[in-house]
Amino acid sequence: MSGRPRIGLIHATALAMAPIAESFARLWPEAMLHHVLDESLTADLAAAGGRIEAMTPRVASLARYVVDAGAGGVLFTCSAFGPAIEVAREQFRVPVLKPNEAMIDEALALGDRICLVATFEPALAPIEQEFHERAHQLKRAIVVDRCFVPGAIDALRRGDEALHDRLVAEACSKQRGGDVLCFAQFSMTSARTEVEKRVAKPVLTTPDSAVQKLKSRLAA
Repeated sequence: MSGRPRIGLIHATALAMAPIAESFARLWPEAMLHHVLDESLTADLAAAGGRIEAMTPRVASLARYVVDAGAGGVLFTCSAFGPAIEVAREQFRVPVLKPNEAMIDEALALGDRICLVATFEPALAPIEQEFHERAHQLKRAIVVDRCFVPGAIDALRRGDEALHDRLVAEACSKQRGGDVLCFAQFSMTSARTEVEKRVAKPVLTTPDSAVQKLKSRLAA
């Protein structure tokens, strides 16, 4: 194997693959990417009644697969599985990152009122929980306003990125107040430019933050 760092990327939807690959190409082109796609994860989460902890063995087995294949770091790109990732990663010596943890730290550096936007509704509750847990660690009081954008992810799955971006931008433009606006999913990244045209507050996406944090962890 070459001396390039090998990174395991685990996806629950193919829609997350291009955004994270683009971030790696810009921010860490030396990394060798090992993509694993398991599109049954979201359906099985629904079948488990949304009990994320029931998915921990699956999450651990996916991480083990890429680590056994030589990954020096692992990044999950599906935002709905944070609590399961947090439990599973205790089994590994290499860094295993939740999708949103780096973005959460960036957001909390910008303010105490967070507008959290998602196109996949089950992603909202676990990420909001992550925000509050991190704020508690920092001894901060925060407010998280949720915003679900119906129809956007369906448009993206049909290949209509323009409609997806417009729906997300329209929803974000209706959010009043708040210090920072955070996209909950990697697949939403294409909407950032359109949203920034309509809102004055900072807009954070997950892929760039995640790549930079993983790169820093491996360098350490």
